[in-house]
Amino acid sequence: MTAELYSPVLSDALVILGAAGIVIPLFARFRITPIIGFIFIGLLVGPYGLGSQVRSHPWLVHFTITEPEGLGPFAEFGIILLLFTIGLELSFDRLWQMRKQVFGIGSLELIVCGLFLALALGALGTPPTGALALGMGLAMSSTAMVLRIADTATPVGKAALAMLLFEDIALVPIIFLLGALAPAAGGGIGDLLHTLLLGLLVILALLIFGRFLLPRLFAQAARTKSPEVFLAASLLVVIVAALATAGAGLSPIVGALIAGLLIAETEYHGEVETFTAPFQGLALGVFLITIGMSIDLVAVWRNLGPILVATAGVLLLKAVVTGVLLRVMGARSGTSAEAGILMASPSETTLIVLTAALSAQLIAPETARFWQTVTALGMMVTPLLALAGRRLARSVDGGTAAIPEVDVEERHAIVVGFGRVGRLVADMLAAHGQPYVAIDSDADLVRDGLRDGYSTVFGDAARGDALDRLGVGNATAVIFTMDEPVAAQRLVRKLRGQYPALPIIARARDASHAALLYRAGASHAVPETLEASLQLSEAVLVDLGVAMGPVIASIHEKRDELRAQIMEEGELVEKPKLKSTSLGERMA
Repeated sequence: MTAELYSPVLSDALVILGAAGIVIPLFARFRITPIIGFIFIGLLVGPYGLGSQVRSHPWLVHFTITEPEGLGPFAEFGIILLLFTIGLELSFDRLWQMRKQVFGIGSLELIVCGLFLALALGALGTPPTGALALGMGLAMSSTAMVLRIADTATPVGKAALAMLLFEDIALVPIIFLLGALAPAAGGGIGDLLHTLLLGLLVILALLIFGRFLLPRLFAQAARTKSPEVFLAASLLVVIVAALATAGAGLSPIVGALIAGLLIAETEYHGEVETFTAPFQGLALGVFLITIGMSIDLVAVWRNLGPILVATAGVLLLKAVVTGVLLRVMGARSGTSAEAGILMASPSETTLIVLTAALSAQLIAPETARFWQTVTALGMMVTPLLALAGRRLARSVDGGTAAIPEVDVEERHAIVVGFGRVGRLVADMLAAHGQPYVAIDSDADLVRDGLRDGYSTVFGDAARGDALDRLGVGNATAVIFTMDEPVAAQRLVRKLRGQYPALPIIARARDASHAALLYRAGASHAVPETLEASLQLSEAVLVDLGVAMGPVIASIHEKRDELRAQIMEEGELVEKPKLKSTSLGERMA
């Protein structure tokens, strides 16, 4: 009867959830990243941990993973959902702005690192084709690990995202290249061009149909007021997009990213992110567990010297090359150092390239196993590399000014974003004696602000309790100055729901964006292009000899038209002001 009730699937699920429930809180108590915790679970309950003792101690079967290969689809789904989440946080405008970084630093990092690694391996006696295959595989960095650690709103995160996106795009051409280098190669370039053309057509189809179908799909799901239907619709979109690109020969994560970008353009992106976040976190945890399960500690111990030397060599070479390339491309020294170290470890896609190289008979089976172990160990130390990179970045940039203490009991304005607009707002607040504190996720901007005497702190306003720690509940106002439309709308909506009486002033790109911000709950939304355009028009007309009176009248008329547009699109009951009022009365 006991044997009939036993289920390997349920047993494995119980082991994963039980171990995570014990180990992750324990690691969190000591402020150790959960990434290491999940990898440790894999080491513990995998076939090379307690699983190796099942034959001599059968009762251990209830505390180990009995079917490791069964976790593969869930692990892959975790990476797919991670890229989907990244797409939700991005937008097509931001992705278009990153095109030079993706195909500039992204291509340079992969090609130069791959060639250096190939030359080093060739010098050690590896055949040229095998060295090239290993070099291109080891040059890749872990999308799942790096994007879980890095904040894509920071310079380091943006650089990492650009390089990782190019690596994901280049994966298919690299696999075809390895096939062409095989001793009995056939097809080659023709198959590659066919796959790329088919992939391009699939991507275009996803973009075209997605823009028309997704808003209607989620509108219907929202009308049901059923969380289950909404979640099912979200997962359906992700899976269909991933399968579409995979069927075309591209990576499924490309489809997941496109699905996220498309949903990010709709008003339902916030709910989709909320519903899918638990699944993404759990599935990505399963992926990290599989990484831990792949490490054979006995084999590592037997070849400890060569494995440690190889791992250190790969990490050092990639960190130096990536850091130097970023510096040459104009990044700050601290940013270059931190991003270089963060991107130093190999990737889950390295394992795919190694498998392809083995299938093409470019490397021997024992060589593949050796570098698979190096890859797993390199990924395992990625969180430690991130910590070391942050410390080195602070050391390279030199000491910073004293960080101001924020008194949450004192009423002050909070400026979110400290770029050119945020700095000017801070100047005006200081000139009129209004206390403020500015927050930005760009460490370079924060450091420069502190050095120049501004009250700035480092943090990401969109994550955790960053604004709560600045006393947002007692703030005189919150001013959003960053040029990130989607993020601004989310934060405005979140704060309006938590603090109905809080004055929220937001920078808008144009009248349409201002309307969206008003709908999200902004007290005032100021289109940055509006007043500049009107002032420019006034200057041109006056210089052309038009009388000042008619010019001013036409400016006021145009401003009223834009107010009416914002009122209609924002569904407002009264026309908005196109400039923020004084905060003096807020201090009373």
